[in-house]
Amino acid sequence: MQTIETDSRYSWFRLVLTLLVATIANAGMWAIIVIMPAVEAEFGTTRAEASLPYTQTMIGFALGNFYLGRAVDRFGVTLSLIFAALTVALGLVLAIMSHSIVLLSAAQLIIGFASAIGFGPLIADISHWFVRRRGIAVALVASGNYLSGAIWPMLLAGVLQDSGWRAVYQVMAVVTLVGVIPLALALRRQVSDAAHEAAQLASSLNAQSSGLSPRALQYLLGLAGIGCCVAMSMPQVHIVSYCVDLGFGPVVGAEMLSLMLLGGVGSRVVSGLLADRLGGVRTLLIGSTLQCLALFLYLPAGGLVSLYVVSLVFGLSQGGIVPSYALIVREYMPAREAGARVGFVMMATIMGMALGGWLSGQIYDLSGSYHLAFINGIFWNGLNIAIMLWLLLRSKPRAPRGAVTA
Repeated sequence: MQTIETDSRYSWFRLVLTLLVATIANAGMWAIIVIMPAVEAEFGTTRAEASLPYTQTMIGFALGNFYLGRAVDRFGVTLSLIFAALTVALGLVLAIMSHSIVLLSAAQLIIGFASAIGFGPLIADISHWFVRRRGIAVALVASGNYLSGAIWPMLLAGVLQDSGWRAVYQVMAVVTLVGVIPLALALRRQVSDAAHEAAQLASSLNAQSSGLSPRALQYLLGLAGIGCCVAMSMPQVHIVSYCVDLGFGPVVGAEMLSLMLLGGVGSRVVSGLLADRLGGVRTLLIGSTLQCLALFLYLPAGGLVSLYVVSLVFGLSQGGIVPSYALIVREYMPAREAGARVGFVMMATIMGMALGGWLSGQIYDLSGSYHLAFINGIFWNGLNIAIMLWLLLRSKPRAPRGAVTA
């Protein structure tokens, strides 16, 4: 049997394939954004009702990160990817056949659940193939979600304009099946028992130094993930509305959102490189502290130029936070449970985004401005910083060294 070292040429080849899969598989959560105006017009719904399919997509996406992560642990990434691709295609077909916003929302729940295979589960899988360069590998795969959001809406816009939203979903069903399944078969190779045992030894040493059980640490990281993402959601979800309130218009807000996402991609790459030197806890702590600083900068920023600058700073600060959770899981928890553990924490971060988006809107409705909403985000961000500081002071995480045969 051929042995392959982690951080090897095959590891990098697998990383490229995994990033490609992530870019395709994540498309399901972005397609609904593209078709939302067309759905609203066809079904004659309100704006809030037309947003329900997206909400269901994100609920499914959160659940899928956990349950499909468990599937990757048990059945491997290939079978899990094939199942997810078939399920996405099924959801898209059901959406095409739907003639009400309720049925479309149910279909989007399925699409969101299966699309989650392209986020937490793939991040967990690629983490097994790297030791010295695990940080950058995880960061690049996590960027597949942002890349998918940048690429697919642009590509699908022409199909929507020419043939309608159902044609968009027909294209996505074909692309998912034709793209994901062959790539899944190319990822059949599995990490050896020796590699798992080496990773297990390193994580056990870190876990012992923290004095926490894997379950306790998982819940603690989930709470931290909710905290940082409640804070993160304030600018990401409400920046367009904030710009409209300030009289700059929705186009300016959309440009600021794009600037955040672009900065987020860069931040993920830089944070990955940093994590390979400092480890996941320190990297997350740095990113969370910078995000908190950026939220403070939003408070005095009221001019057009200052908002563009702060939005870029915010994007450059927050992009590397979520991938760092996956690295912490790998540093402290059993390697054979990586899919479920990473999936749980990713689920918590998505729940934090959903909670934060709603909570900021509620605060705005009660106060009449976003000032208190930014302050609320800062407090939630402080919770995340406190947990990371406590974990860092309580333990001395050790990054695994050297190559391991796989």
